[in-house]
Amino acid sequence: MPENWLIWSIVFLAVLFDYINGFHDTANAIATSVSTRAIAPRNAIIMAAVLNFLGAMVSTGVAKTIGGDLVLNPGQISLEVIVAALIGAIIWNVATWYFCIPSSSSHALIGGVIGAVCISVGPAALDSHGIGKIILSLILSPGIALLIGYLVMIAILWIVRKRSPLLLNQKFRKMQLASAGLMAFSHGSNDAQKAMGIITLALLSGGYIQAMEVPIWVKMLCATSMALGTSVGGWRIISTMGTKIFKLESINGFAADLNSAIVIFSATFLHLPVSTTHVVSGSIMGVGSAKRVRAVHWGVARSMLIAWVITIPITAIVSAGIYTLISHL
Repeated sequence: MPENWLIWSIVFLAVLFDYINGFHDTANAIATSVSTRAIAPRNAIIMAAVLNFLGAMVSTGVAKTIGGDLVLNPGQISLEVIVAALIGAIIWNVATWYFCIPSSSSHALIGGVIGAVCISVGPAALDSHGIGKIILSLILSPGIALLIGYLVMIAILWIVRKRSPLLLNQKFRKMQLASAGLMAFSHGSNDAQKAMGIITLALLSGGYIQAMEVPIWVKMLCATSMALGTSVGGWRIISTMGTKIFKLESINGFAADLNSAIVIFSATFLHLPVSTTHVVSGSIMGVGSAKRVRAVHWGVARSMLIAWVITIPITAIVSAGIYTLISHL
């Protein structure tokens, strides 16, 4: 009976994490199109919610990576460990949202798992190869997005170099609807799978399923919770992403969204979790640098980088403390 309560607690916390991830990361999909006034905020959020849901239903490869590559043997991991990991990640997400810091939900979740596992059964239970692969993808993806974003923006500027700036602005404002929609779909295809992976890991650890295969009800639940969270909106983060890194015009917003969607789709295809926050931020910096390096507010970027670096150790410590508290109750 206690295990039944624990498994449903994990499902609830994972759904809550996905919901918070939805409104925390809404800015990833719509900040550029809202800041350039290509689409009204309310319409942008509705579009992002629908496409997040659809994107979440297309694949489970990332979920299997999250559920299968963090620990060597799921049977060693108690359900209390997963509860502590989720609570630590949720606390960090809410804190960074409150202080308007675009941080990574992926980093938070992985840090939570690492901390809870280390304090419960020891670091030897962690899959160092799998974690290394995941962290490498999280570290490299924003740099790749920055570089490709710079090249994409240079290419677009060269293609349209003889066109009227006013006419270009009008055309790219319309094209932003497509790029923002593509970005929202790609966001759902990668981010919603992280909660799917954690629930599947819990079901496998508790003996409720026999293989790392995501049940259809888990897919539906996580896709729905992320879509609902997205529908709430994340105005605090939207302000930072859309205006404080670089003053976007329609052509820049289109390039940033298109580039971000390509990078995220590539990671999803390779079954690698990436931080959509990091990817979009890197894309905006790359696009801005193509116009003028000094046009990018690198002070804001530096503050975001600090938040990214400290996310995994802080959530690991918080989750370890929560596990210790749970184990004494």
